[in-house]
Amino acid sequence: MILSVCIDLVFRGSGYDIDAMLGTVRDTGYRAFEFWNWTNRDIDALERSARRHRLEIGSFCTKMITLLDPAYREAYARGLRESIEIAKRLGCRYLITQTGNERRDVPRELQSASLVDGLKMCAPMLEREGITLLVEPLNLKVDHPGYFLSAAAEAFELIGRVGSPNVKVLYDIYHQQITEGDLTPTIKANLAQIGYFHAADHPGRGEPGSGEIHYPFVFDTIKRSGFRGYVGLEFAPTGDPAEALRRVREQYADGTEPVA
Repeated sequence: MILSVCIDLVFRGSGYDIDAMLGTVRDTGYRAFEFWNWTNRDIDALERSARRHRLEIGSFCTKMITLLDPAYREAYARGLRESIEIAKRLGCRYLITQTGNERRDVPRELQSASLVDGLKMCAPMLEREGITLLVEPLNLKVDHPGYFLSAAAEAFELIGRVGSPNVKVLYDIYHQQITEGDLTPTIKANLAQIGYFHAADHPGRGEPGSGEIHYPFVFDTIKRSGFRGYVGLEFAPTGDPAEALRRVREQYADGTEPVA
């Protein structure tokens, strides 16, 4: 597995500019980073800094347009096309999408069908461009009340209905610990449908090792499974960002891909 640093959360409130963020990522021993939105970023500056520090980009988010309403399907596809062009420019192979909030006035099965149909419509474009779209369940209890998709089993069922190798689940260990627990049995049983992981501890969403999740066991399970993709460190440091990144690297990097 390859550890990737989420610069938006790890460096939130730090005052670092993009070059300072990416320099710290490199200096603390990582080879990859990720971010959230691309529409509010200076992509030229990000691209230059990534090249300067010899970092790869694990993932970023496509435009946030719901697929739960068929009326927005074409707008979603246009936003995805734009996001794919940015991803190709940056050498990034993964895009993250959220479902949006549940529509209280619409039966849930109709929303699920709309989501699946929208993803099916986008699948040929993703397959043609070599990009994997990651659908992310989020917790409702702490961070995202009202969000449509929270349970891992439902996410895997929906992705199975899409039936594309380029549409997978982003399994966020932090969110799923809050939602349902049962982390490693779920991971092992559904690895073929997991395209990416995110990691933070609970409670507090701090770095792995700051809360109740036994990350040595979880990460060892992922490594032993043969997973060779990214594990995004999407946490809010309990102290200095650089020190938190060094600590995580020292504790959990054994068996991960080294800095090139």
